[in-house]
Parts: sequence; structure tokens; C-alpha cells
Amino acid sequence: MTFRKFAFNNVIRNIRLYAAYLLSSMFMVMVFFTFSIFSFHPDLNGNGMSTSAYIGMKVSSSIIFVFSFFFILYSMSSFLQSRKKEFGLLMMQGMSMKQIRSMVFLENMVIGLFATISGIVLGLVFAKAILLLGENVLILNGKLNFYFPIQAILLTLVAFIALFFFISLFVSYILRSNKLITLIKGNEMSKGEPKANIFLTLLAAILLVAGYGTAVLAERDMVINVMIPVIVIVSIGTYLFFTQLSVYIIKRLKTKKKFFWKNTNMILFSDLSFRMKDNARTFFMVAMVSTVAFSAIGTLYGFQSAFIKDASNKNPYTFSYESYGENEEHDVQLINKALQKEKVKANSEHMMWTSYEMSTDWTLIAKESDFNRFAKLIGEDSIEVEEGQLVVVEYPDSSISNTEELMKQIVELKSGISLQPKEVIVSKALPEQYSYYVISDLDYENLPKPIDEMSFYAWQVTDGEEGVFAVSEELYPQLNDYQFKPTEYRVYVKKKQYASVMFVGLFIGIVFFVSAGSFLYFRLYMDLEEDKQKFKSIAKMGLTERELKKILSRQTMILFFTPITVAIIHGAVALTALSHLSEFSLVKESVTVLSVFFIIQVLYFFIVRYLYTKQVKAEVL
Repeated sequence: MTFRKFAFNNVIRNIRLYAAYLLSSMFMVMVFFTFSIFSFHPDLNGNGMSTSAYIGMKVSSSIIFVFSFFFILYSMSSFLQSRKKEFGLLMMQGMSMKQIRSMVFLENMVIGLFATISGIVLGLVFAKAILLLGENVLILNGKLNFYFPIQAILLTLVAFIALFFFISLFVSYILRSNKLITLIKGNEMSKGEPKANIFLTLLAAILLVAGYGTAVLAERDMVINVMIPVIVIVSIGTYLFFTQLSVYIIKRLKTKKKFFWKNTNMILFSDLSFRMKDNARTFFMVAMVSTVAFSAIGTLYGFQSAFIKDASNKNPYTFSYESYGENEEHDVQLINKALQKEKVKANSEHMMWTSYEMSTDWTLIAKESDFNRFAKLIGEDSIEVEEGQLVVVEYPDSSISNTEELMKQIVELKSGISLQPKEVIVSKALPEQYSYYVISDLDYENLPKPIDEMSFYAWQVTDGEEGVFAVSEELYPQLNDYQFKPTEYRVYVKKKQYASVMFVGLFIGIVFFVSAGSFLYFRLYMDLEEDKQKFKSIAKMGLTERELKKILSRQTMILFFTPITVAIIHGAVALTALSHLSEFSLVKESVTVLSVFFIIQVLYFFIVRYLYTKQVKAEVL
């Protein structure tokens, strides 16, 4: 048997151990290849959205490639740690350290080549579906037809073969300092009872509480000012939580005899402090990577939903037009002709939009007849405003309502009569986000000269809705965006603006989250042989299959959900702070994103628990 054949067979023999590493590497290659397909797509080289999507794909590919380097490096290093005893036995049989390093290099290159080719093949298999998904998510006008991505294949092949080559060199190099006794003993060497430093334990709690408190209490621009300090404080606090605070909590639980001696708790908690200490770096990495995924996707999804909702909520009319007199008649005729051309029927109204200076700001004052005509246009009930009465109108769900300030104001008529508001109503009749006044027609005539006056038109479609989009596309380039406001089309434009960012953020977030789950899987399987020997010994003392499954389930649960729970808390705090910055409530979007990720983690947990328990049971029972 040649040396190369021996290295190849070694990969085949350890396929169970390498399975997660291989699949995760394939996933990384496939995602990178997917973005490369978009980057080199001939239809993504135009203007507007296509350009932003093109740039987004390029940036995403770079981020994923850099992240892939560290992910694969960490994964390979973890596997080397689990194979120490195997290397020690090979050395005892006469293999030199140089030959072991060569073997590791060849093994990793075999895996890397297979992962790269498999990732590209999978990317080609799902290319059409991915292009269709991208076409819908990016809201592109044209279709993204399938093409054979020669450039993407060459780039992915060269990039990842080079990546695996350098990582293979590095991981084989770090083996040179290991002594034979260290390799043979492997994880059996005693590390001593883990101890928690009381000062660092308290510091962990203080840093986390201080970081959370600062992030949650910060308002508006202060969120930006405290962002970097909070990230640093929470990061340090998280690391100390896993290395110190968790060990302290477990040690305290072990002193509670009623708890420690109950059922199988003694077996579970006997070496849990060791595991927490050993897994601290992995837990910290998973928590921080998951937090980035939660925060990025939650923020993008939240802001997209908020901005689109805000755009659609600002104007209840199909079309509206504002003018200070210049080209007014021409523009209104242009809108009406476009409606006739596309066979769109619509009711329309016109009024003079008059604003008056109050102590707070300019405020719209509308007369009763104008308000009722526009209310009728959208199907709202009319109101009755008696002479001498002043009504405050508040736009529903407006984030900039100033109702309280207007209720304290007084409107002076030319006759010397002062009007005091006493009633507040909620209405969408006039698209004014700030609250405003409605008075009787007679009192309106007695108002002083307004500080600002403009002509306002609104159209509400009654038939031919299918032509609304065509009208908007025709008129939008011709009329000023500030004057002409096609509500549905403006929402469409907003969606297009955020589509590429959302698409990129979603994929990167998924990559980060899958990587976090893979880190946990690697760490769990590093302890597999040790767990087999431990439970095999305990089984001789009467451990039942049911008790074994219970212990393994709880052990796996702690491993999986401790860092994810910390990440969810981090993400919730981060999204709360960002909602303070933007003045948009991200509660609904945050709960949705965090819930989806948590459900995925639960499913992943059940799969891994089943596979892990099955292997331990096969050895023990």
C-alpha cells in the first residue's frame, strides 16, 4: 500500500468523524459558488437595482470566503485534537512526525477537493431554483435565465483549492510540537478540578448587566455613541460567563445534595464543569457568531418591514399630486391622460392645502367640506364641525403625531374669536403624518392669511386596478417624485431598494448560523470516544438504557442551547437598541426572526441527539 493510498483510506475509515466537516465545507463552497453565479450573471450588469445586486454579490462572496477560511481552519484543528491518540499509535509503529504531517496534509486535500467539487456540482443542480429565488427576492424586472457559469466554476475551484492547500499546510505544521506521551494520553490527561475566580465571576455578571442596561436605555443618537463600548463589554462578559460564571453556578449546584443526588444528576453534573471550561471558547464563538446572524437578519428584516409599512401607510390614495402652481395644469392633464390610456377609472378631488404658523411648527388647517370630500374618497364617514369648534385630526399609526401639543394651542380668527380644540379624531382623509385641525367652512373664511399654500389632488381607483402599475411606470420618470406620489409604486421602489441588501444579509446570516451549529457538532463529537468509555463503565454498575438516553439528552441540550440562549438574549437586546435608534418598533420582526432560528436549532438538536445517542448506545449496551 502506498503512502497516498494509506492517507486516502484513512479518510474513508474516519468518514463518520469527517461527515459534518465535509458537509459544512460543501455548504460553504456551494454558497460561495451561488453568489459567484449571481456575480457573473450576464443580466446583472445593468443600472439601478441590477448594479446594487451585482455589488452585493461581490461583497458577499468576499465575506463568505474569508469566513470559510476561519471556519475550515477551526474545524480541521478540532478534528486533529480528537485524533491525538491515533497519531501517537502511528508514531509507536514507526511513523515519523514528518510522515504524520504529510498524511494530515494529504487527507485534508482529499477532503477539500471532494468538498469543492461536490459543492460546485450541488450549486449547478440547484442553480435554476436559486436563480428563480434570487429573481423574486431581488425584484428584478427581467428574468435570470440559467447559463453555464464557467467563470464562477473556475473562481470557486481555484479559490477553495488554494484555501484548503494553505489550511492543510498550517494544520500539518502545528502538529510538530506534540510529544508522544501527549498524543497517546490524548484527553485522558488530568486537567485538575476547574475553579472559578470569584472576582472574574462577579465581573462577568457586572459587565453583562452594564452592557444590557446601557444598550436598552440608550435613546436615538446615543445608541451609536455607546455601540462600540457595549459590544466590547458584552463580549468580555460573555467570555467570562462561559469560563467563570457557568463553572461557579455548576459548582454551587453540586453542593446542593438534594439536587445533586437526585436521579442521574450526579452523573450529568460530575464532569459538567470540565465540559463548560473545555467548551468555553466554542460556546463563546457560537454565541457571538449566532448573535451576529440574529442581529443582522433581524435588523434588515425589521427595517425593511418598517420602511415598507411606513411608505404604504403615509398615503391612502392610489395617486396624489402636490403643486405650488408651476406646470400644475399640464401635470394634472398628463395624469388623467395616462389613466385613460390604461383604462383606469378613478374618482378624484382637489383642495388648497393651507398651513399656519403655530408655536410648535407649521400646522395644516382644513375646512370641513374639503375634509369630508376626501374622507368620502376613501370610504370614511364624514364629520360635522360646528361654528366655533376646532377638531384635531390624528393620522393612524403615525410615529410623529403631535396631538398633545395641538390640544394646547389656540387658533385666532380675524374677527378676534379664539378657537380652543376639545375633540380628537383619527382619520386617513388627508395624508398628513403630523396632526392637524379641521374647522367649519365659515370659520375657515375668517382665518388669517396662511404662511404656506399649495394645491393638492388625489385619485382613488375604482376600476381597472391592473393598469395602476403601468400608469405609475409611465408617469414616475416624467413627474417630480416630491409632487407625484403613486402609493403602490413607491412601495415597490422601496422593496427594490432593500431587496439586494436583504438577499445578501439573509444568505450571510444563514451561513453564520449553520457554521455555529457545525461548531457545536464538532465539539460534541470530539468527546464521543471519552463518553463511550465513561458510560460503558457506568453501565456495568446498573445504568439502564432509559437513564442513558436521559443523561445524553440533557448533556446535548446543555451543549446546544446554552450558547444559543445567550445569543438570543444578546440579539434581543441589540434589536431593542436599534429600534430606539430608528424610532420603529422591531418587536414583531425580532420575535419572528429569533423564533425561526430557535426552531431550526431545536430540529438540529433532535437530529444530532439521535445520531449521538445511537453511537453511544451501540458501544455501551
